[in-house]
Amino acid sequence: MGGNYLEFQFKIDPVQPASEILIAELGYLGFESFVENDDGITAYIPVEEYEDDLLTGVHILQSEEFEINYSVSEIERLNWNKEWEKNFTPILVDEICSVRAPFHPETEAKYDIVIEPKMSFGTGHHATTHMMIQHILKNDFEGKKVLDIGCGTGVLAILAAMKGASQIDAIDIDNWCYLNTIENIERNECTFINVEEGGVELIKDRKYDIILANINRNILLRDLPEYEKTLTENGVIFLSGFYLIDLPVIKKACRKVGLDFVENFERNDWVAAKFSR
Repeated sequence: MGGNYLEFQFKIDPVQPASEILIAELGYLGFESFVENDDGITAYIPVEEYEDDLLTGVHILQSEEFEINYSVSEIERLNWNKEWEKNFTPILVDEICSVRAPFHPETEAKYDIVIEPKMSFGTGHHATTHMMIQHILKNDFEGKKVLDIGCGTGVLAILAAMKGASQIDAIDIDNWCYLNTIENIERNECTFINVEEGGVELIKDRKYDIILANINRNILLRDLPEYEKTLTENGVIFLSGFYLIDLPVIKKACRKVGLDFVENFERNDWVAAKFSR
């Protein structure tokens, strides 16, 4: 059995944000690699690292908000790079923004972003990231001060930099995301982006022209008043990480803090919405 892995197939409903949380929790327990699927995730751990009661400490599996089932099988040791390459294909958003891995050939896209996601969320494949990229492409970022809160891989901050933003803070509470964003901004030669590990407490007393927040409904509703306090007079905020059914609740919360709905994109029942002062 030496060198073999256990492959866990997790079926999750709804898929997000449970997939993100589950990946983070499993990472702490020694799981080494993850593949995001349409209906959940596949996770791998060396056989010798696994104990029968290991998953009892995974809080998300006990949550009543999500239905999570899993199956497990033993497989031979994999070449992770090969597996990752097989599962990560480049994407092209609105014909002008490419998101690809370092092993993919360079594209002719106007904005050619190279991302190595590792365990971080935000390759552009998920509907929310895809729509946030669309919003950035559609709007003026030239000379703007930008916040990417819950930055994941840093892909949105990187595109904002390519679109001419003058000052960018990329913040994530997860250490893996913080480190991955640093790697990816170096990879895309956007090292003027300021990357910080933490949450909404870091932005107190700061001012931004544009805020990008692709997180999840509950965190958005909780932190929206803090976001609003940092917006400049004509500031704009883009919110995603929630379903179409949640849009009325998000709109109401934004109205309450003085933000007007402008427009939204929809993709696979997910929404990315624009609000302004």
